[in-house]
Amino acid sequence: MSRHLVAFLAFLLIGAAACTDAGPDPGPRFDNEAADGVVTELTCMKHQPQGPGARYTDETLRRIDETLALLRYYTANGAKPYCDGKGLTDIDRQWVDIYVRLGADKGNVAALLDAG
Repeated sequence: MSRHLVAFLAFLLIGAAACTDAGPDPGPRFDNEAADGVVTELTCMKHQPQGPGARYTDETLRRIDETLALLRYYTANGAKPYCDGKGLTDIDRQWVDIYVRLGADKGNVAALLDAG
């Protein structure tokens, strides 16, 4: 193979790798307990398995659909207990803090904050 062809192929490979780089992982999505995209009436909440990542903490990565799912969940369920009967975990507190930081009514999660 000629040097020019090798250089061209290397250029293409490097360019392809750069185009497929999706950037850093923005972190987990908030689990709003929707089954097949349908939110059902909950009697209690489950704990979030992972804390929020950049998709919620970095304004440049926030998506309205993901943020609205978080806001809807705590607005509708923030006064309900956790299904295991325990209080707020450190991870849950991170999500609740984001809910409030996004401008939602702290009163909707007051029961969680008071119990935690």
